[in-house]
Amino acid sequence: MKKIILSFCALFIFAAAFAQNITTASAYFKTISEYYGTIKDYEVDFEIKIEKTESAGKLSFKTPNLLRMDYTNPPDQVICFNGDILTIYIKEPAEAVLQQQVSPDGTNSATSLTTPQGLSLMSRYYTVAYETGQNPEPLEEGSDEMVVKLILTRKSASEAFRYIKLAINNDTKLIRRIEAVTPKGEEFIFNFFDYNLNQNISEQRFVYDAPSSANNYNNFLFTE
Repeated sequence: MKKIILSFCALFIFAAAFAQNITTASAYFKTISEYYGTIKDYEVDFEIKIEKTESAGKLSFKTPNLLRMDYTNPPDQVICFNGDILTIYIKEPAEAVLQQQVSPDGTNSATSLTTPQGLSLMSRYYTVAYETGQNPEPLEEGSDEMVVKLILTRKSASEAFRYIKLAINNDTKLIRRIEAVTPKGEEFIFNFFDYNLNQNISEQRFVYDAPSSANNYNNFLFTE
C-alpha cells in the first residue's frame, strides 16, 4: 500500500511540474498582444498574396491607430489611415483616390492583426488554439526560422474570416505570417520582414496628399 501511495504521489508531482511548463494558446496569444501594446511605432516590409495576385511594400504603424502602407508592387499605391479617414490611392489602371471616414476599430482586415487593437479584437471574436502544439517549429519546410503557430477560429458567422493562422517568431515575438481564409474560401497570405521598432515616427508620416490629377471618390464603401 505504501508503494502505491508513493507511486501516486510521484505521479502527481510529475504531472504538476509538467503542467507548469504548459502555456495555453489563449495565454500565449495574450502575451503577444500585451507585447504589441508596448510598441509605440514600427515599420516593416510586407508581401501579400491573394489568390494569384501578389503585392509588396512597407507598412508603418504608430499608436494608437495610425497606419500607412506604401506599395512597391503595384508601384506608388498607398493605403493610409490617419485615425479618422481611410485613404486609398490607386495609380493604375485609372488614377483614383478613394476616401472613407471610418471608426478606428471599424476595419476587420487581416492587416489589423499587426496592431494592439487588432489583436485585442481578435481575441474577443475568435477562439485561439495552437495549430500543432506550443513548441516552436520551422516557418515552412526547409526554413531555419522557428515560429509558434496559432489558429484563430471565428465565434460567429458575422466575422470576415472563417479562420486565421498566425506564425509568430519565437525569438522576437512578432508576427511573421498571417493566413486568413474567408467563408467563400478566398485565402489571404501576409508575410512580414525586417521590423524596425520604436523609431519615433512622426505623425506627418500618416498625412497623405494624393496627386491632384487623380479622380476623387468619397464614401466609396457605401457607393453603389
